[in-house]
Amino acid sequence: MMIWVTLALLGLGGCSPALDWREFTPEGSGLVVTFPCRTDRHARPVSLAGETLHMEMLVCSAADATYAVSFLDVADPARLSAVVAEWREAAVRNVRGTDVRRSAWGIKGTTPNDQVGRLVVTGSLPDGAPVQEHAVFFVHGLRVYSATVLGAKPAPEAVEIFFSGLKFPG
Repeated sequence: MMIWVTLALLGLGGCSPALDWREFTPEGSGLVVTFPCRTDRHARPVSLAGETLHMEMLVCSAADATYAVSFLDVADPARLSAVVAEWREAAVRNVRGTDVRRSAWGIKGTTPNDQVGRLVVTGSLPDGAPVQEHAVFFVHGLRVYSATVLGAKPAPEAVEIFFSGLKFPG
C-alpha cells in the first residue's frame, strides 16, 4: 500500500506545471504578453544607433530559462531600422554568438521594417557555459520591441507559446 501512495504522490508532482502561463498587458507597453512566471520590471538607458534610449524590460525565470520582453521608443522614424539592426547585433554579441540563424517573424499590427525578424543564437555566457537564445524583434509605430528566451536548452514548445502570446490589443 505504501508503494502505491508514494507512486501516486510522485505522479501528482509530475502534473504540477513548471510553467504557469499568464496573459496580461504591462502598463505602458502597448502589447499583450504571455509569460510563464511572475515578472519583474526594470528600466535603464541603452545606447543604440548613436543615441541613448530609455528601455523598459519585463523578465522572469522558470524551467531553466529566462523570458524577457523589452521595448523602447525611437523619436525619429528614419532611425528605426538602425536601432533594430544594432539591437539585434547586440543580442548576438551578448551571448558570444557562434551560430546565428535568422528568419522572418511577425504578428498582426506591426509596422513593416526590413530589420525585424527572429533569431536563434548558440553561444556562451561570460562563465563559458553554453547558452541558446531565441529572440524576436518587431516594430509598432515608433516603438521597437524585443522578446527573448535564454537558457542552456529552452524547451521548444515553451519558446513557441511565449512568442505566440505576443499581440497588440484590439
